[in-house]
Amino acid sequence: MTYANYSEADTRAKLIDPKLHDAGWNENRIKREYVISLGRILNNDGSRTSPKRADYVLFYPDIQGHIIAVVEAKKASEDPYKGLEQAKRYAKTLDAPFAYSTNGLKIVEYDFLTKQSNEFSEFPEPENLWERYVKRRGLDEAIKRSEKNPLEVPYYIRDKKPRYYQDVAVRRALEEILLGRKRLLLTMATGSGKTYVAFQIAWKLRKSNFLKKILFIVDRVYLRNQAYNAFEAFGNSRWELKGDNFNFAKDVYFATYQTLYSEKNGKRVYQYFDPDYFDLVIIDECHRSGWNRWHDILGYFNNAIHLGLTATPKRSDNVDVYKYFGDPVYEYKLAQGIEDGYLAPPEEIIRVYTNIDKEGKITFKELRSAGVKLEIPEEAELKEYYTAEEFEKSIILPDRTKAIVNWIAQFLESTNPFAKTVVFCPTQRHAREVAALLNNHFNNKFNVDNYAYPIISDDPEAHQVLKNSFASNDEIFPVVATTVDVLSTGIDVPPIKNIIFLKHIGSKVEFHQIIGRASRLAENMRKFTFRVIDFTGATRLFDKWDIPDYQAKPNQPTDWYLNLLIVDDETLDPIKGADVVVHVKPGSPVHIIGGDDGIIFLSNVPREAVFVDIRARGYKPKKTYVSTFPRPDKQATITLLKLRPENKPPITVSGLKVYIEEENRVKIEVKGNKILDAEYVKYSQEQVRKRVASLEDLKKIWLNRQVRLRFKEELKKAGIDLKMISLIKKVSEADEFDLLANLLFQAPIVSRDERAKLFMEVKKEFLDRFGERGREIILDLIDHYRLYGLSEIEDPKVFNLPNFQIYGGLKGIARIFGGARGLKKILEEIEKGLYADLMGG
Repeated sequence: MTYANYSEADTRAKLIDPKLHDAGWNENRIKREYVISLGRILNNDGSRTSPKRADYVLFYPDIQGHIIAVVEAKKASEDPYKGLEQAKRYAKTLDAPFAYSTNGLKIVEYDFLTKQSNEFSEFPEPENLWERYVKRRGLDEAIKRSEKNPLEVPYYIRDKKPRYYQDVAVRRALEEILLGRKRLLLTMATGSGKTYVAFQIAWKLRKSNFLKKILFIVDRVYLRNQAYNAFEAFGNSRWELKGDNFNFAKDVYFATYQTLYSEKNGKRVYQYFDPDYFDLVIIDECHRSGWNRWHDILGYFNNAIHLGLTATPKRSDNVDVYKYFGDPVYEYKLAQGIEDGYLAPPEEIIRVYTNIDKEGKITFKELRSAGVKLEIPEEAELKEYYTAEEFEKSIILPDRTKAIVNWIAQFLESTNPFAKTVVFCPTQRHAREVAALLNNHFNNKFNVDNYAYPIISDDPEAHQVLKNSFASNDEIFPVVATTVDVLSTGIDVPPIKNIIFLKHIGSKVEFHQIIGRASRLAENMRKFTFRVIDFTGATRLFDKWDIPDYQAKPNQPTDWYLNLLIVDDETLDPIKGADVVVHVKPGSPVHIIGGDDGIIFLSNVPREAVFVDIRARGYKPKKTYVSTFPRPDKQATITLLKLRPENKPPITVSGLKVYIEEENRVKIEVKGNKILDAEYVKYSQEQVRKRVASLEDLKKIWLNRQVRLRFKEELKKAGIDLKMISLIKKVSEADEFDLLANLLFQAPIVSRDERAKLFMEVKKEFLDRFGERGREIILDLIDHYRLYGLSEIEDPKVFNLPNFQIYGGLKGIARIFGGARGLKKILEEIEKGLYADLMGG
């Protein structure tokens, strides 16, 4: 029989499916086109990259059990080995012990347990695969001792099935428990379902009679209630321990550390239970919840299995946790959740500094000489100066707070005044002040009493407001929650769109937790991304755990379609005549004007996604990635926000000295009191051409630091302001070199962001030479360049900024790099990395 004309669909239906059925893989053990990941979210309209799908996934004992194998199908006429590497990649992601590639005639197996490939004509039977897996993992003896194998207990499925990574986490934990491990840690990003995973582990262990009594410990009453509800399937065998309400007839208990550690008649509450009463103790948010207290409790229940849940990777400020539990049995990073499309990515990081924050400190002498009003309590301890970390703690600056809140109010009005927002403040007093100022601004506009509410520990009503109003999908107000740390961990409020830092953060653990507040998706409310607004330099703590580096795959086939509908964000009406540039591939933009129906259509575009630059009269421009599709009838939608008339009142800071830091004088012609932008650009071109004859000359100037600085000083004296030119030409994100190259020689504009990425690519080995502090300083400098340009990091004053002051400023950083010469060498290497493409002509 010839199979040359069989398509892949024919091969599956006529060859592969029968072979699976013949081997005992019935339909209750097979999932076809199994979705591994949904596809990364590309923009705030919810466009995604293509989902990852496995052709077949095999389960044992059935589809409510665990994944045992992945099968990739190829046409009958193709080599059966052709799909093996993809099958292995998918199987590795799913933690499946076996991977298969088949053309329906021959079957190639890869066994992850033996690291061997073999060729078969038939599929192994389900019991055969399961037995091989159990035996080679060393689980067979443990399973024999058990009344029932917890791995074979079906998942409890009510309204949602476990995602692939949740299945992996459950299986890894159960394997380790069967092998006798008593201390386990799961490190999973906020929003990825740690409590759901813990419930499924407990469910399988309890239903198999492997254990009976379970204790779930949290550090907040709200989280205790959340966990209690998540374990709903245990019904009346659950019990919330709230002090002295002991009930020894239950199986699953939920308590806060505070309750367990409190005293009753001279004994701690946890001591009323026998040390061997609990078989499993689950510790939620174990990275931060009073190490000494929960350590004492765990020491008392020493013989139980201890399962720790954390959302943060191992860092210097949580080493005790990792020392106690050991390496995590499974880790699911926030970056991976974003890449898979199960968690929301940050769409924008906005850094804002007031003049005194940028200075990094305020001196008592300056305050005295400025004639400001000072209220000094008798017991106050006066200092010569106060650092930015002490603002609103040791020294209260109402004018600074007003300026910041005015900015926040204007920002919310210009984006979405109903977008759920959390403001992290340094103290509870400051949280109340910020909420009051926001209410003064917004309450009358919306006829409410609490546009903002302080969710703080000394407000007895705060948890009710959080639970019933702020976290409710049915309640619009309060829109803003101000807090210190009540909202930093564990609280589930998917619609949170904005995270605002007014609080200085020094701990990566705390930073991960705070960012996690906004990482949940709320698709029913069209919340796909979030923003971070940073007044204190906290975003320096972003790392690879948090954000994947999305880059379009090189050499992608260009056989898909872009079918894009552009609509008004409020009315959802099509926007006529949008001006769109589609970046089909580097250096090959396609310019399209949309029709009256708001649709942009283009064939022969790369698979998965393309970058687009969209502009329309009366709307804010948008640059973003947009999904492409294999069929022309599938459509992506992008929304544009209407431009609002600029009506921003000036910021007034009473009593504090506000000054102009730098003054540049530019000679311009003025006619009718209007600056002639075109004439200024022309004048600048003429002046620069007197000094630069060719693009090669410009490169030579730019690659020599001293020559470059002299050249820029000459331009400045001639009245040429590169920043002003970038604003006139509407390329504020352009690097100075590329701005000049474009101005003189029509070279393409390259953004600072692109040059920063170039540095990260060519200087990986350079970065790896330094310890954590050195690496952080270099990355902070690159980040500062990305935001403000080369001039900012050429100036030694950059080291006066708060995020460099923590290392001791210029002197301290020079010491870290072995002195002034070492620091100079570092700056030279940074420049070489940023301009690596200019080397060698």
